[in-house]
Amino acid sequence: MKKQIKRFSPHQTAKVFAILTAIGSLPMFLPIFAMSVFTMPTVDPFGNPLGFPWMMFAGFPVMYLFFSYLSIVIGCWLYNFMFALIGGIEYETTEE
Repeated sequence: MKKQIKRFSPHQTAKVFAILTAIGSLPMFLPIFAMSVFTMPTVDPFGNPLGFPWMMFAGFPVMYLFFSYLSIVIGCWLYNFMFALIGGIEYETTEE
């Protein structure tokens, strides 16, 4: 039996996928963080001490969550709009 997805709820879909992508970014984030801690220079070319960019690393998962939420909301709105014009995602199910 073929079925079509008629509508995606933008907020609920984006909320779930944004959290999943933020959690999914941790396997990429943690090795980069570890490499940065051990390989970052302590002084710039002029001899001035450099601090570690903590805000950049703390903000990475938050930014990932925000931008993935925003892009998924836009994608759901586009899908819901285009469904009336071209139809939806089609999948097939079977009864057991």
